[in-house]
Amino acid sequence: MIWTIIHIVDILLWLIMAASVMYVCFFSFVSLFYRKERSVKRGENKARFLILYPAYHEDAVIVHSVREFLRQEYPSDHFQLIVISDHMTDDTNQQLRQLPITLLTPVFDKSSKAKALQYAVESVKETDSYDHVVILDADNVVRTDFLSSLNDVCQQGYQAIQCHRCAKNSDNDIAILDGVSEEINNTIFRRAHNTIGMSSALIGSGMCFNYTWFKQHVGQLSSAVEDREMEALLMKEGIFIKFVNDIPVYDEKVSNSDNFQRQRLRWMTGQVQTLLLMLPYIPKAIIKGNINYIDKTIQQALIPRSILLVCTLTMALLLSACVSVWCLKWWILFGLLSLSLLIALPSQLRNRTVFRRLTYVPRLVVHMLSNLFKIDHKNTDFIHTKHDK
Repeated sequence: MIWTIIHIVDILLWLIMAASVMYVCFFSFVSLFYRKERSVKRGENKARFLILYPAYHEDAVIVHSVREFLRQEYPSDHFQLIVISDHMTDDTNQQLRQLPITLLTPVFDKSSKAKALQYAVESVKETDSYDHVVILDADNVVRTDFLSSLNDVCQQGYQAIQCHRCAKNSDNDIAILDGVSEEINNTIFRRAHNTIGMSSALIGSGMCFNYTWFKQHVGQLSSAVEDREMEALLMKEGIFIKFVNDIPVYDEKVSNSDNFQRQRLRWMTGQVQTLLLMLPYIPKAIIKGNINYIDKTIQQALIPRSILLVCTLTMALLLSACVSVWCLKWWILFGLLSLSLLIALPSQLRNRTVFRRLTYVPRLVVHMLSNLFKIDHKNTDFIHTKHDK
């Protein structure tokens, strides 16, 4: 009797993990058919951009990021840069005031990125007109041709664009693995999806939206995962999200375990909150055949890949030692997942330096598993990831 119960639990666990593995496997193989798009010039029309930098306790990085952005080749009279300084020091604000930008210094009872974005849009004068809004994190750095390249894509008629966010640092094992994870996400949830005509996932920064659409919808954002809320709003309206692989946005990766745990707690909490937010609309999405909305909802239910990797290997080893006849399905699952992640990993990252860092994954997974007991789907507090000076 006890072995029957154990066997049933074993099969249920395998089925639950297999669902997430199959999703990763499918889109990893789809990514093999991705082809680099030719750059298209659509005339000399120059769109007007509103650039938003929400900055909460970001004294360590914000001034450098803004100075780098201001080096744009794009006409300076065709973009306005706004920094929303939330709980930053007087010294940082004073440095920002010396730059040709608009500095806002709101005081929120409970800070969040959504509130910062809403405050910025409300501050824009009625006489100012913009075509697109760009959202960047305080640590994001872009190239001097960022707006020129983005303008070319915008001229093709896209209302929602996700640029290629990638690592700007590789200080240690955690930063390298964080950067690797980001690139695998880019392959599975962005490049592969666009390859078969599905919407890319948003990341939270390096995002560009039609300004009118954004102004009309930003007031609806209320959680600490505003990018996933925007995804849901876009999917409900059938607006396609374009991923642009050739416009990099360099992002600082977490470099210590405390920041890693804080970041993953925010992501996992946001994943649960978004799943609960999106589920009620699923029946209508099915009736309407809204595949992108259904897909984005499924994404919120996926088990994180690092947890999948460690758990499938652990189960395979455990059953090989205890009940060898049950272990084959786990080895197959682990093999499929490993192959899928290898395919999703860009070729330039398939090297000894990266593979040696994989030994650190089990320790990170322990941190992530401990976060499962801290998830509060009702908590809307902003969980800030600190940056070191």
